[in-house]
Amino acid sequence: MAHLFDVRVYYEDTDLAGIVYYANYLKFIERARTEWVRSLGVDQSALKRDEGIVFAVRRVEADYLRPARFDDALVVTTALVEVGGARIVLDQTVERDGERLFAARVVLVCLSDAGAAARVPAALRGKLAPR
Repeated sequence: MAHLFDVRVYYEDTDLAGIVYYANYLKFIERARTEWVRSLGVDQSALKRDEGIVFAVRRVEADYLRPARFDDALVVTTALVEVGGARIVLDQTVERDGERLFAARVVLVCLSDAGAAARVPAALRGKLAPR
């Protein structure tokens, strides 16, 4: 099931041309991923504290399709594609009134305190399983 997250474009998100600066889409999808994980009942601070596990972005493949502008109401959709041993693959889109503006495939890796790849914890894997 896809997770939806609402974002409003603020003046600070735009460039001199009045459109959303390209790097800010990465911020929008990061916020959406955080809320997606929270919606699964995962406390990332507790995961780090108790299991020494954090998530890091390994790869982002992004397509900028149409510009968003100041005061636009956007919706970021996050959809799980795959869960591997130590990685999670997501598709994320940003839309305005049903029109796709941005699309990304994001690969997250699970890391230990030492910075090495770690298996996705079983409890989290269970929460990611299709229902």
